[in-house]
Amino acid sequence: MINPVILNSTGIILGVVFGVLAFIIIVIVISHIKIVKETDEFVIERLGKYIQTWKVGFHWLIPFFERIANKVSMKEQIGDFPPQAVITKDNVTMQIDTVVFYYVTNANLYTYGVTDPQQALEKLTATTLRNIIGDLDLDTTLTSRDTINGKMKNILDEATDPWGIKVTRVEVKNILPPQDIREAMERQMRAEREKREKVLLAEGQKQSQILIAEGEKESAILKAEAEKVSKIKRAEGDAESLLKLKKAEAESIKLINEALPSKQVIQLESLKTLEKLADGKATKIIVPSSIQNLASLKDIISNE
Repeated sequence: MINPVILNSTGIILGVVFGVLAFIIIVIVISHIKIVKETDEFVIERLGKYIQTWKVGFHWLIPFFERIANKVSMKEQIGDFPPQAVITKDNVTMQIDTVVFYYVTNANLYTYGVTDPQQALEKLTATTLRNIIGDLDLDTTLTSRDTINGKMKNILDEATDPWGIKVTRVEVKNILPPQDIREAMERQMRAEREKREKVLLAEGQKQSQILIAEGEKESAILKAEAEKVSKIKRAEGDAESLLKLKKAEAESIKLINEALPSKQVIQLESLKTLEKLADGKATKIIVPSSIQNLASLKDIISNE
């Protein structure tokens, strides 16, 4: 007969064991509950084989059979790669570093397409950059950043499609020619600035002289116009004065004619006119015979 104490102890041990097992199972089940965020995707494998890709939401992983092979961020990422030594068409070695903007379009291809996607993208960027710069000379390289960016973007985007990567933009961040070439470029830029300064000064002096000449020309024109107007006004004044004088004489003659003066009056007025003509100066005047009869004079001599 089994001792009740032993049975009781065995029951307690079994209860503890089942309790521990239940607790472990609950912990395992809870630990395999996964929540995928909006910006992520999880690649799931079952017994080493790809099964599915989890997107946003609540998911449960079968313990011991399934595992998360990769957690992939679907946000746009930046690949800031170190400077690469490249050689131009005219055999100038320079350092160029680039920045690549990309995002993952397919988490499955991104996980299984290449061993290290970021490293692969970096190496591909370096080789593509060397190929493009090898077809350009130094001056073209320095002035064709947009062209280089566009070519690299198209080549990288096409090459990374099997990896589930979409390249959205490529930027050449820095182009560093050798020191001696940089110094030569600085001297050239300094010479160009000095040349532009001299040209601007010469243009300024030219414009200044043109403005002064135009001012003098306008001043001379205005002065000539003023003199012309003044002469016209004086001539108009003289003409008006002469016209008034002639009108007065005409009126005087008209009045005399209307008064019907006698012959003696006319002769007397003529003598007065002769007197005014003498005007106190030594003048010899021959008097007509008609006036001689009136004055009983042969000659009128006036001396100072």
